[in-house]
Amino acid sequence: MTDSELSKLIISTPVGAPVALADEGPEEPDAGAEMELRRVSVPVESHGLRLDKALAELVPEFSRSYLQQLIEAAAVRVKGVIAQKTSLKVKAGDELSVELRPTPQSQAFKPEPMALDIVFEDSHLLVINKPAGLVVHPAPGNWSGTLLNGLLAHDLQACFLPRAGIVHRLDKDTSGLMVVARQRQTMDQLVSMIAARSVSREYVALAHGAWHGAKTRQVEAPIGRDPRNRLRMAVVDLEKHAGKTASTLISLLDNAPKHCLVKCKLHTGRTHQIRVHMAFLGHPLVSDDVYGGAVEGGMQRQALHAWRLAFSHPVTGEALEFTSAPPPDLQAAMTQWGLRYNQTL
Repeated sequence: MTDSELSKLIISTPVGAPVALADEGPEEPDAGAEMELRRVSVPVESHGLRLDKALAELVPEFSRSYLQQLIEAAAVRVKGVIAQKTSLKVKAGDELSVELRPTPQSQAFKPEPMALDIVFEDSHLLVINKPAGLVVHPAPGNWSGTLLNGLLAHDLQACFLPRAGIVHRLDKDTSGLMVVARQRQTMDQLVSMIAARSVSREYVALAHGAWHGAKTRQVEAPIGRDPRNRLRMAVVDLEKHAGKTASTLISLLDNAPKHCLVKCKLHTGRTHQIRVHMAFLGHPLVSDDVYGGAVEGGMQRQALHAWRLAFSHPVTGEALEFTSAPPPDLQAAMTQWGLRYNQTL
């Protein structure tokens, strides 16, 4: 199977129940395709539209984001002149030509051998201990070298699954346990289990500030895009801003004069949920500069580790539980401040 054939398989979503993370747009030309020149004329009803929007309407089999990439790559001409901006306004009768060429995105879904720390594997699923620094899924700025690329190299079956079987994410700089499906039926079941909160996901986090008050706190605070900074998330008022409910159970493990070690159990899976909720409580994670954490203790990334994963096997029904001790950087920071981690928690 060629890389281009593999790209088509992994980008397209097989028939079956919808998958929570399967949000790719329409399939783009693959890396092995010959260059194609597409010519279209702007109709009256598209007069005055932005170039990228007009193209998306006139060449609907390709996503707008892909067409924007082509404009930025000088692959689109308006009346024979290379278009300089996606926001250029087109006029009725304008002749547009588009060179349909591979982009980094269209070439991202290919196998790349890498060392994977596999904690458990059977014919239905994998449990992986992800290191900090590894991106889970290709995205702008990280079109290669991701966990998805490694999964495609590890197992040819992954090419038949949306997102190579990935059913939940960890942030690039969060370490720890992830479950990955190896079959479509297993993937659908795992997605349903996560939505039903029957997959237990627990994290250890090292945060700024001594913990005060009750040792266990249930945080119920909706999360959405920060109205003041769209590049990050925040606790929001749902009556005023878009967002989703979010629930985290946070328990104190150990305390120090200026830091605390906590265990966080997710009941929902919002983007940056633990990081946002801890900052909301006044305890930003150590070295999490996005949410107010200072770089300390030798930590070069947010001090967050997915230490425990537990669920019933979606096929056999067997009760599965996996744990992963915090990696050396997190252990060293804890030791520096006299914080103790108990593997049994």
